[in-house]
Order: sequence, then C-alpha cells, then structure tokens
Amino acid sequence: MKEEKECLFCAIASGSVKADIVYRDGETLAFRDVDPKAPDHVLIIPLKHIGSLGEMPDEDSPLMGKIIVTAKKVARKLSLESYRLVINNGKDAGQSVFHLHAHLLGGRLFGWPPG
Repeated sequence: MKEEKECLFCAIASGSVKADIVYRDGETLAFRDVDPKAPDHVLIIPLKHIGSLGEMPDEDSPLMGKIIVTAKKVARKLSLESYRLVINNGKDAGQSVFHLHAHLLGGRLFGWPPG
C-alpha cells in the first residue's frame, strides 16, 4: 500500500515528526502515546503504511506476528509482567489514526470487559 501524504504515524516513522521512541527494528516502531490511557501506553506500528487491520493485504499478515513480538520485547523492556494489547479497526471501534497500530497498555489494573 502507498504511504498516505498526511499520515501522522508515517511522519513519526520517517523522523519528520518527533516521538518518544521505545523500540525500532527493520519492520516495526514503538513509541509512547501522547495521550496515555495507562502509566505505560506504547503504540506499535509497522513501518510500512497499512491503513487498518481490515485493509491489510493477506500477504502482509506476517506483520501481525512481528507486531506481537515487538509488543513482547517492549513489555520486557518496560518490566511489564501484565499488559493489554489492543488493535482498533475502524472509526466506530475507536481508531483515530488510520495507520495500523497496536496499543500496549500496562502499569495499572484493567477491568473486563473493556469499555
């Protein structure tokens, strides 16, 4: 998929917009959310622009595994034994930036069901 011209997360990945980077490798980037919903709130994105999970081509599905592995590495780096990993797909589910991303949340107790 082509990178969207005004994608905030693509701008963060390219370095043109500053972020508090926690982890980066050749396929993923993890950075702290500017509006955290938990003491530890990190966003994990693929470097490749994909608008949402629902838009992800099947051939890119290995990226989901990579995002989960990155989440595990970030959780270890932050010394989180318990955490929640969330992916919102679409506006009605709460997705506000249309670049596939996972929220890694930790550092507090979470209720169920989520809200």
